Amino acid sequence: MKEAYVRAMDALYLACVAVAGLCITIMTIVVPVGVFYRYVLNSALAWPEPMATIMMIFFTFLGGAACYRAGVHISVTLFVGALSGTAAKIIEYIVEMAVGALCLFMLIWGLELVHTTMFQTIAEFPFLPVGLTYLPVPVGGAVTLLFMIERMWIGPPPSTSFVHYEPPSTN
Repeated sequence: MKEAYVRAMDALYLACVAVAGLCITIMTIVVPVGVFYRYVLNSALAWPEPMATIMMIFFTFLGGAACYRAGVHISVTLFVGALSGTAAKIIEYIVEMAVGALCLFMLIWGLELVHTTMFQTIAEFPFLPVGLTYLPVPVGGAVTLLFMIERMWIGPPPSTSFVHYEPPSTN
């Protein structure tokens, strides 16, 4: 059961990394296109900035979940690092419970936000409901919650996990 959960979390992690990578790639293309049209062709396009903002929302919430699983999300470890033994474990447990509470908040209120804004549209993308642009909030909360459950139940990803894969250096 645990092995299947870890494999599922590896697949979910890879999906988060792929979507986050795609979003940052789209942002890297769209922003210069907007700048080029505005300052070189002197004919500003309306869609690059909102498109980049939407991609940043997806990148932030899904990339943040992936960073949490990989253990590379920004954190302050000064106090925990100064503790040892039982005290450190208690603080780590409290932190994980706080992460879980935040994930539940994102999931519950994010779904409410998506539902509330589903019938509004973005001026530059009239076919796109605003609710869909907020979908990464509850999805990111749910994914991070699944990663938190993995960490609490099984521990950090094993060394064989894709999280620890680094391609060989070409130098």
